[in-house]
Order: sequence, then structure tokens, then C-alpha cells
Amino acid sequence: MIRTKGWLAGIMVLALTACKVEKKADTLNAVETVRIVCTTGMIADAVKAIAGESATVTALMGPGVDPHLYQPAQADMKAISEAHIIVYNGLHLEGKMTEVLESIKRRKHVFAMADALDASRLIRLADFEDAYDPHIWFDVALWKDAVQQVGNSLQHLLPAKASRLKANQAKYITRLNELDQWCRNSLAHIPSEKRILVTAHDAFAYFGRAYQVEVRGLQGISTTAGIAVKDVKDLVTFLVEKQVHTLFLENSVPQQAMHSVLEGCRAQQHPIRVGATLYSDAMGATGTPEGTYIGMIRYNVTALAEAFAKTPANALP
Repeated sequence: MIRTKGWLAGIMVLALTACKVEKKADTLNAVETVRIVCTTGMIADAVKAIAGESATVTALMGPGVDPHLYQPAQADMKAISEAHIIVYNGLHLEGKMTEVLESIKRRKHVFAMADALDASRLIRLADFEDAYDPHIWFDVALWKDAVQQVGNSLQHLLPAKASRLKANQAKYITRLNELDQWCRNSLAHIPSEKRILVTAHDAFAYFGRAYQVEVRGLQGISTTAGIAVKDVKDLVTFLVEKQVHTLFLENSVPQQAMHSVLEGCRAQQHPIRVGATLYSDAMGATGTPEGTYIGMIRYNVTALAEAFAKTPANALP
């Protein structure tokens, strides 16, 4: 999914060098400062909640970074090289970087969040054989199970700190259970025919399945996919036929193509408004509520519930 290859050559050198190094230790108790590198902010947020002061946790992709288009900088390669543990999403969210992470498993402890989930719980992509939607964090219950497994792995690697990690994990899992129920309660009063989410790319399928929301994206699963004029026309037709009067932008996806959809709706005299900008493949700014996984989900659901509840008369021409 990543278009350029220059950075990949550099990390492949790192991976090949790693093959010559002694096999990784079964535990990290002897390490004074355990360094954990996570690819996305959502993963890092969960790992920080569990690790607490037991490790330093770094996210490679900051606020607003699209993981489909992510290109590691030299500092990122250094962080990967120095990490004791690496946690990534999997299901090719990180594109060709996945190959690199898999290749260095001999020297480092590398975990994919999606590996904790049975394939029967994943959303299969119709156009690709044995490929699945990688946006697993949008089903809070699904994400909780993936987080649980990562927490268990950390306890295994850090047995001297296992009791503290287990306690932190239990607290965070409780918060995720509460979040999942809050999402359901927040949308329960909205009639099913009004729960239609139209956004920039097809990132919300797990959210739609979990919380009974019909989802339609202009772009496909990956933002590297092109957008044709027909895609815009088809989405405009969908909005008109379904009488949807709100569409949403995303914080990590360019907005130009969605403006074409707005123009198409207005050309057909279909009232349309732009709702809140949703957090999709990246969290909000550090230090804000949306800069945490729980905060970004609460923000999205609140924005959607408010938009779904509005009547067509509130739509802007």
C-alpha cells in the first residue's frame, strides 16, 4: 500500500542484519528500560495504559498520519532498531512495512494486534482473496480482545512486573467494556433508517457491524486506491436515494474528493451538510481527549448521534 521504496531498502538492511544477531531472550527482566514501539496511536495508547511505568512506549504514527501512506523517517528506523518489543496492527494496515516487521521477529518480540482475533470475527474483503479489513479498532469489543492478548504477552515477557501489568490491564479492559456499552446506548434511540454514515474512505465497517450503522465510503479500504468520477457519481446517487443529508470528513484523509460529492449533491438540489471531522486511522492531538483511543471513539459516536438525529430541514442547501 506504500508507494515509495527508498525507506524500505533501509529497513530491509536492518532486518537482514537482525538475522545475524543472537536469538531474542524469552523474557526481558534483565533489561533496565524496556522500549516498546507501536505503529499507530491507538495501539500505543492501549500499550501505555497497560505498561504504565514498566516501559517506555513510542508511536511511530502521530496525530493525523494516514497509516496507508506512512513512510518511516530515519528516526523511525532507529526506534525500530532500538526497540525490545514492537506492536503493530496487522492485516496489511502498515503496507509493506508488515514484511519488515515479520522479518525481524527472530531478534525482537513482534506482535500484531489482529493475530489475537479469529478470522471468523474479521470482515473479509470481497475483492481480495484471503484479505481482511484492517480497521479492527472501530469495534470496541473486538479491539478489547486484541488488547487483552497484547497485555497477556507483556506479562509473559516481564514476569517480574506481571502483577502490576495485570492490574493495569484489568482497569483498561473495564474501561473498554464501559465504552462499548456507552456506544450502544448512545445510538440506541436513533431509528435504524437514520443510522447511515457516509465518509471519505471505507474505514468504518467494523463500527457499522458492531453498532448497527449502515456505512458507505467514497474510497476503498486503503486511501492509496484511486477515486474515479464514477465513484463520486455513485455516492451522490446513494445520498439522494437514501435521503442522507450529512457526510463526514476524516482527520487523516484529504478532503478534496468529498467536496466533489458536495458539489454533485447541490447540482441535484439535494440538501447536504458536512458533519464533524471524524477520527478514523489516527487519533487527535496529544493532550486532548481525542488524543486517546477512548476519547476519539466517544467524540466520533457523539458527533454521529447528533448528526443522525437532525432532520432534513436542518440541512444546508
